[in-house]
Amino acid sequence: MSFQNKKNCARPAGDRLIIKGGKVVNDDQSFYADVYVEDGIIKQIGENLIVPSGVKTVDAYGQLVIPGGVDANTNLLAPQKGQYPTDDFYNGTRAALSGGTTTIIDHVLVEPGISLLTAFDQWKETAEQRACCDFSLHLDITRWHDGLYEELESLIKDKGVNSFLFFMAYKDKYMSSDSQLYEAFGILRDLGAIAQVHAENGDIIDEEQKKLLCLGITGPEGHVLSHPEEVETEAVYRAITIAKQANCPLYVTKVMSKSAADVIAKARKKGMVVYGEPITASLATDGSHYWSKDWATAAAFVMSPPLNPDPSTPQYLISLLACGDLQVTSSAQASFSTAQKAVGKDDFTLIPEGTNGIEERMSVVWDRAVSTGKMDENEFVAVTSTNAAKLFNIYPRKGRIAVGSDADIVVWNPKETRTISAKTHNLTVEVNIFEGLEFRGVATVVISSGRLVLEDGKLNVNEGSGRFVPRKSFPDTVYKRIRARSKMAEARGVPRGNYDGPVHDVISMTMSVPPTPTTRGPSCPKSLIAPRNLHQSGFTLSGAQVDDHIPRRSTQRIVAPPGGKSNITSLS
Repeated sequence: MSFQNKKNCARPAGDRLIIKGGKVVNDDQSFYADVYVEDGIIKQIGENLIVPSGVKTVDAYGQLVIPGGVDANTNLLAPQKGQYPTDDFYNGTRAALSGGTTTIIDHVLVEPGISLLTAFDQWKETAEQRACCDFSLHLDITRWHDGLYEELESLIKDKGVNSFLFFMAYKDKYMSSDSQLYEAFGILRDLGAIAQVHAENGDIIDEEQKKLLCLGITGPEGHVLSHPEEVETEAVYRAITIAKQANCPLYVTKVMSKSAADVIAKARKKGMVVYGEPITASLATDGSHYWSKDWATAAAFVMSPPLNPDPSTPQYLISLLACGDLQVTSSAQASFSTAQKAVGKDDFTLIPEGTNGIEERMSVVWDRAVSTGKMDENEFVAVTSTNAAKLFNIYPRKGRIAVGSDADIVVWNPKETRTISAKTHNLTVEVNIFEGLEFRGVATVVISSGRLVLEDGKLNVNEGSGRFVPRKSFPDTVYKRIRARSKMAEARGVPRGNYDGPVHDVISMTMSVPPTPTTRGPSCPKSLIAPRNLHQSGFTLSGAQVDDHIPRRSTQRIVAPPGGKSNITSLS
């Protein structure tokens, strides 16, 4: 397989750097060593390294040297309600680098009727012109049909895409049915890709939205009320069931509630190949803000699935992340200005969905998990970088400090703190949902593909310097188990002789069944409907009957039924 990247020759050359005195931390081990970088690649790791003269030294004494973060869920170009995020590939990746993330995987939202290949090419071209760090792409499929197979095959084999997202929500717009998911998952399994889902019950959400608007609830609180926790939990269970039957690996994006996380944890304990992704917002804050008296503040938190109102949810998700029941942390970055959100000021269903989190992600995990003793430094590297790199098949190029890996390196100060503010963050959006929160753990130096982009608090990035990172199919981390399950799950018939006994005659009868109504009555009834008279019936014995061809007997004797004697004593 060959993937082309025409921009490689145009990228600025990486610096010659030696990182001295730090503690190198990977997902599986920690050790003290110096790291030498040249031409964007890690060339040497060890003590007393022999390096060329004139090499710039990066002081990492007393700090950790970790792989650059991999954010596996960003939405820097995907439109919501007809509006594009205020922070695009340039602003978004600039903020990512400032927080220690050096690789993103962005979601290509393919609108119905648009070719998957066309959408991919357009997204990739835009990112190559604007992104400041390396990137890869997921494809979001909004209309499933048989004709997609050839495009999927081309994307996987020729374009370097190995993950596709399906929506279980957004009825009549993006939502896929269970049968469509089952068919799609089977095809993705055969092609060696990973199925992703946005897990919410779109039918229930649609009905709840209508009901709340009917009641006059139009503010942001209506969003969380119409997306109760149960619709996420049910959809997660259903997606796992479908993936299990199709024997396809499943990645659940944006795990926002305790019960949804529990479903994933229980499924994994049963050996199912499923992965869960809590995001920056669900690990650091909760949904109580939807009831803020300030409309702009409440609207800033609108996203799907919504943040859970239970204030204990973030710590619960952190605990599952720490014990391995959840595997990856992402940001689901999609920031919209207050003016953009205000399109839905009179109707919460029109508020563009999305929040920030790309810059704060790694500090949130360190503060809430490592500083509290729930997670060690190696597990921190795993959930912020290595696990995503392995799942999406860019490891060990990304997600590891090793000779030959890309020089995506972060010098991390575990003792330094940062207070979040929209006035100081590196995004352009004027609000930050983590406003005023203080987090321990800060990236003090960031090296992206061998280039020093953050040092002494100063961010120095080049627009369009990010490279597209192709991803091969059949990642070992995922598909070793899928292959084993395929062998175990082969259906086998039972050898037996032919049946030669009596066979009952079955009379074919076609009964007329009235169609089920497909449209509902008025959503907001103005008057009460009179109660139905249960004594009236439309049943009649007049006309032809289905059993008229069976001869009638002159008399009929009543016998006791199987359950006992009848209480009928007279037929008069």
